[in-house]
Amino acid sequence: MLIVTSFCWANALSAMAAPDAFDGPSFESFIPPDTNDFSDAGELQARMTDGAVTSVQLVERALARIRALDRAGPHLNAVVEINPDAMSIASTLDRERAEGVLRGPLHGLPVLLKDNLDTADSMQTSSGSLALIGQPALEDAVVVKRLRQAGAVVLGKANGGELAGFRDWGIPMGWSGRGGQVRNPWGLDLPVCGSSAGPAAAVAAGFAPLSVGTETNGSIICPAHANLVVGLRPTLGLLSQAGLVPLSSWQDTPGPIARTVTDIALLLGAMREGQESTPMTASGQAVDVDYLAKLDINALLGKRLGYPHLLPDGALTIDHPHFSWLAKVLEAAGATLVPIHLAIPDLFEEQMAVLNHGIKRELGSYLQGRPGMGVQTLADVINYNQENPGPEGYGQQLLEDAQAQELDDPAYWLIANKLRNEPRQLLDNAMRQHVLDALLDLPSGELRGAGAQAGYPGLSVPAGVDEAGQPVGLYFLGMPWTEASLLSMGFAFEQSLRSK
Repeated sequence: MLIVTSFCWANALSAMAAPDAFDGPSFESFIPPDTNDFSDAGELQARMTDGAVTSVQLVERALARIRALDRAGPHLNAVVEINPDAMSIASTLDRERAEGVLRGPLHGLPVLLKDNLDTADSMQTSSGSLALIGQPALEDAVVVKRLRQAGAVVLGKANGGELAGFRDWGIPMGWSGRGGQVRNPWGLDLPVCGSSAGPAAAVAAGFAPLSVGTETNGSIICPAHANLVVGLRPTLGLLSQAGLVPLSSWQDTPGPIARTVTDIALLLGAMREGQESTPMTASGQAVDVDYLAKLDINALLGKRLGYPHLLPDGALTIDHPHFSWLAKVLEAAGATLVPIHLAIPDLFEEQMAVLNHGIKRELGSYLQGRPGMGVQTLADVINYNQENPGPEGYGQQLLEDAQAQELDDPAYWLIANKLRNEPRQLLDNAMRQHVLDALLDLPSGELRGAGAQAGYPGLSVPAGVDEAGQPVGLYFLGMPWTEASLLSMGFAFEQSLRSK
């Protein structure tokens, strides 16, 4: 098996095929390359400080790539709407920089937002559903406010799965009625996975260095892996849900997507900065949110990392060609890998009951708080889709099942607590019994779902592609509020890959 053992964006892009073959994600056959296209946030900030580039120029270049590649060229369909104020915002930020005023660590950097995060501007917040097109939101989502305070330029809204991918079983992942089918910039026929497909594909294609997705169950981790970018699902409650079109508040969370772990730490810190509440650990200590400062290239040294002894098909995990190679990288960086037996509970029925209950009740509450919307309830959305079926003819069985479900509060809370507590007990016991610093899995493994159900943080870090062009990467799962440690281990892993 051929694996890109020194995966980093510079190496990956320089190794792309000749112009007469597929040349994503750089797509130089469609648009001439630019130095800033795949630079990380730190590099771009340094260039703006030195005067080598301005925020206006970064936004101009981002818009040029989107014009050439999103609705033209390879038709990636990763961006559903451009912010018409982006250029004026960038100009204001350039002027402030010239006057010695910096708003924060993201000053002048373009950021794309998933189309289920409210913005108090002229852009729609539709969660990909044409039924939700109406008067724009009156307030920014809390995480969007933090990004603006940190100096980010909100470039636009990214496409993704309609209503968090919860419309119909037969709809491909990454499709929405508003934006169409997101396509993977590494291979247009490759999966994009999950409802944050647009934010992940946009970062992979060089539309912006940073994006914000959301996850209920796998919708950041899976598309980050599929598009060879880094994605973090934070501890449930670390980032505010306010201003997020809901699927289920029992699991919904915003989260950062970027090309490097360093940029994830930067973006997460900006979204947390200034938040009124400070989470506390189980021992009563305030959680450290200086994620960037905590990154340590030696963070894997002495760490004990558990992984499922068996894959879902019964094969040994360590014999999987991807995992066996990644294990060697981790061990060379000083980690000890511990195989453990994990009986992941089958909670599919409980998961569906919680999601059905959430979208039926919470989507209606959200819509009723948005003036000027043509729909006010889930039933209204279903009626709209029946009257406007669209050329694809997709159904809406998931929505109809949710509308038909009847659960009283005691029954709901019994199911919801089971869905959360069984994975938590499993993960807590494994960490305690084996004295682990984190758990590992392939990003497609069962731990991804268990971590989301538990509300625990997860990090997906890419490691290249195999000989079949399939993505290779690693999923780190931590205990609540351990984002700083998780990111540091991911950073050390990422740097170890680059040194190979």
